[in-house]
Amino acid sequence: MTPSSRSQRWVPLLLGVLALLDLRVEIQLLLDHITLTSVIFAIRHHLLAVVVLLLLPSLWRHYGPVRRSEL
Repeated sequence: MTPSSRSQRWVPLLLGVLALLDLRVEIQLLLDHITLTSVIFAIRHHLLAVVVLLLLPSLWRHYGPVRRSEL
C-alpha cells in the first residue's frame, strides 16, 4: 500500500471535531433551551461548521478506505 492510497479518514474526523468545537457554546445553549431563534442564530453565525457537519457522511465515504471493487 503506497502512501497516496492509504486511508485518509483523519480528514473528515478532524473537520468534524473542529466544527463541533466551533459550535460547542451554541450546542450547550440549544440543549439548555431550544428555540427557533437560537437554531437560526447558530446556523447563520456558524454556517461553515453546520455545512461541514451536514456533509460529514459524504466526506467519510470519499476519504474512506479503497474498496477492492474500485482497484
